[in-house]
Order: sequence, then C-alpha cells, then structure tokens
Amino acid sequence: MDNNGTQLLEDSLLKVWSERNDEQRMMVIKQIYDADIVFYETDNGPAIKGHQAIDELIKKLQAQWAPEFGFTLIKPVAINHGVSHVAWTLGAANATPVASGMDIALIENGLIKELYLYLDGPAD
Repeated sequence: MDNNGTQLLEDSLLKVWSERNDEQRMMVIKQIYDADIVFYETDNGPAIKGHQAIDELIKKLQAQWAPEFGFTLIKPVAINHGVSHVAWTLGAANATPVASGMDIALIENGLIKELYLYLDGPAD
C-alpha cells in the first residue's frame, strides 16, 4: 500500500470507513493509522484513541447506515506539509447524499497520526 498522504486519506475513507468486513477493515486500519492514532469526531466530544476504539466507532456508525452507503470523494486529496484534507459525501451511489463533510489528517512517519472530522450542517 502506498503510504503517501494522498493515498492514506483516500484509503481512510474508502477502505476503512466504507469497509463492512471487520477483518479486512482492521487489516487496513493497521496499515494506514498509527497505533496511537487520535480521532476527533466533534469539538466537544472525547478524543477516540487507538485502532480498536476507532473500529468500534465505525461498527456503531455502520449499523445506522443503509448497507449500500459508502463515501465518495468530492475532489482529490490536498496536502500541505504533512497535513492532508479531503471533502466527501456519504450515501448510496447516484442518490442525494445523507451527509457531507471533510477530514483533515496529520501524517507522521508514513501513517495517519491524527484525524479530524468536520461534518457539514444541514442545508438551509
């Protein structure tokens, strides 16, 4: 697996957060996330730390999503000095997305060390 910042963040969404097979997802988590990864889901929520905690969160969220839901990148990942950014949507292919947002990742030693979620608010 190519561990440049662009590929890491793409894989985070497309091969981790979209993956429904627990074993496959954990294999990819270990390849792209630092063992001490910290994920910030919300500004007022707790930091989610480590592979197992992130995997448990993904399982919980996926249980709330329709089986056909997946992530789509809105445009290519952008990188600036070890910080990666990607905008995405979540939903069924060829349907109106149910959610959108962006992820920002801090890359260290070829792995995602910190991951920040910015969820878009509802459209007016």
